[in-house]
Amino acid sequence: MHAINMTIIKLFWATLALMLAVRLAAADATVPTADIKGAADNHLAKRYEGSFIVSYEKLAYTDFNVPLSPLKPSADADQRDAMNNRVFAPEKKVEVEGALTRIAYVLPGERSPLEVLRNYQDVIEAAGGEILFECKKEECGGAADRSSSGGGNQMSLMMYFFHEADLKDAAFSNGACALTSGINDQRFFSAKVPQDGGDAYVTVQTYSMIDDLYCKALSGRTVAVVHVLEPKARDKKMVVVEAAKMADSLTATGSISLYGILFDSDKADIKPESEPTLKEISTLLANEPKMAVIVVGHTDNQGAFDYNLDLSSRRAQAVRAALVSKYGIDGARLTAAGAGMMAPIASNEDETGRAKNRRVVLVKLN
Repeated sequence: MHAINMTIIKLFWATLALMLAVRLAAADATVPTADIKGAADNHLAKRYEGSFIVSYEKLAYTDFNVPLSPLKPSADADQRDAMNNRVFAPEKKVEVEGALTRIAYVLPGERSPLEVLRNYQDVIEAAGGEILFECKKEECGGAADRSSSGGGNQMSLMMYFFHEADLKDAAFSNGACALTSGINDQRFFSAKVPQDGGDAYVTVQTYSMIDDLYCKALSGRTVAVVHVLEPKARDKKMVVVEAAKMADSLTATGSISLYGILFDSDKADIKPESEPTLKEISTLLANEPKMAVIVVGHTDNQGAFDYNLDLSSRRAQAVRAALVSKYGIDGARLTAAGAGMMAPIASNEDETGRAKNRRVVLVKLN
């Protein structure tokens, strides 16, 4: 009986192992022969001949930071990103907003990262564009052997743009493999291209992929990651909350979330288009002379906890300072506080949810 039971147990584990192996094999990356569904080249940075799109994302309007110098470690060694990597950022950059397209291509065999990069530069220059910054390998700064994946070490160049958690590609797919595997021979450039509505910005990062497991079919292949930020007027759909509605919400619930106060990316500088909302807050406080409020800054979960806590606090302080200096509100009636990423009201898994979490909240004190 014991021998029979042992045989059954061995058969069970052998069958389970076989099923797992088959499942993983089916999920392995393969050499692409077509673009993924719904993907298309951007007209400003079309593909190298024979390459295929394996990852694709397009946002109608967002902000984008274009590196103009190598990444440098933050002055604060304890500053960490969302994956507990030490934060690296360029000393020089240009901050732009518009329609953003991100495309990852897998190149034909025996094409080097340098060859592919030079071809993209030719395309940019032929369109009247200008190369703003170029680097290679360790010269780019950060971890030169990492893509978008990994934590507890140093940020990579790719992590400056996005992390593995931001990807929509399925695990072990060609797209996930291309953007999360180890890399070698990294090359990069950023450029601007004149357009009718203003300058477009292009970044191209090329590298050789390294993997010996689920992504091994693509190991050694060159990958090109292309970002294109095209100038576009923002859809002005934000409704300015009037002072009376602020008062109603503060009376009914004790707080109100405001989305009309905007800041530059990763900064506490209030943008000029925030003026209407600030004016309504000042009207509210003028109509309610005994009211005191807490101005609470909130962020999404992109970046390290301590960094976001500090950023949200500085933004709240900037709002308080603007209300005092521009509108004559008594500072004793305003308390500034930062909640960082601690009180989300939507999922941080996509940009729509993250936009809802980036807000300023007024909390009634009395």
